[in-house]
Amino acid sequence: MQAGESAQVRSLLREAASRLGAAGVGSPRTDSELLLAHVLECERGRLYLLDVIDTVQAERYRAVVERRAAREPLQHITGSAWFLDLDLQVGPGVFVPRPETETLAQWGIDHIAGLERPTVVDLCSGSGALALAVARARPDAEAYAVEVSPEALEWLGRNAFGTRVRVVPGDVRDPDLLAEVRGQADLVLCNPPYVPAAQRVPVEVRADPPLAVFAGVDGLDLIPVVAELAADLLRDGGRAGIEHDESHPEEVARILGRHFRDVRGLPDLAGRPRFTTGVK
Repeated sequence: MQAGESAQVRSLLREAASRLGAAGVGSPRTDSELLLAHVLECERGRLYLLDVIDTVQAERYRAVVERRAAREPLQHITGSAWFLDLDLQVGPGVFVPRPETETLAQWGIDHIAGLERPTVVDLCSGSGALALAVARARPDAEAYAVEVSPEALEWLGRNAFGTRVRVVPGDVRDPDLLAEVRGQADLVLCNPPYVPAAQRVPVEVRADPPLAVFAGVDGLDLIPVVAELAADLLRDGGRAGIEHDESHPEEVARILGRHFRDVRGLPDLAGRPRFTTGVK
């Protein structure tokens, strides 16, 4: 390894982190490394072990850094998003799964432990993150991923290809949705749109499809529909878990209380009230 080459990598990363930080990106150092790993098609941890980075690669790197500085989501640039141990394909037209939703996935996985061949439904599935995470942990599960958006369904289909997850094009408002599963599901998970229409969101969130983010004036337009559908799908003793805005725990608890017992709130990774669960 020549000293000039390894120094070039460090110099590029410093330059990129400075540019991203000045643009308001929240994690400039991390993003600068992930972008370089993407351009060089290597693991992030091996960046400083590389022998060569040529001029073409450096130019490509600066180009993607500028895209990120313009606040294009990192996941749209790299084409992927990590969720638990899954590497999901994402891009324009589908909601990018967030780390906080991993808490909901893990809660669901934990609560079907011990059940044989559990039936699991992921409503408003988007990229398929919840359904695929559960199916990865429980290969014996019968998992359904429901999504209404044609654009999101394309990404969901790519991610579910080769797995046991069944992709279901459909609207949670459809009274006939998943008629064959009614009263049989062991677990229903949902990360629905829940942001109030007038609420300001981070720049990157604006790149997500509005249909997957906003839900009316108070952000609660869809949650009563989801709660009722979940209750219809579940067997007695089955469990539902719904993600919601941190300002909504009391309202969502009241909504779930119409259909469920043992209604409880759960915090996300930052300790914010982000999920509500119940037992049929």
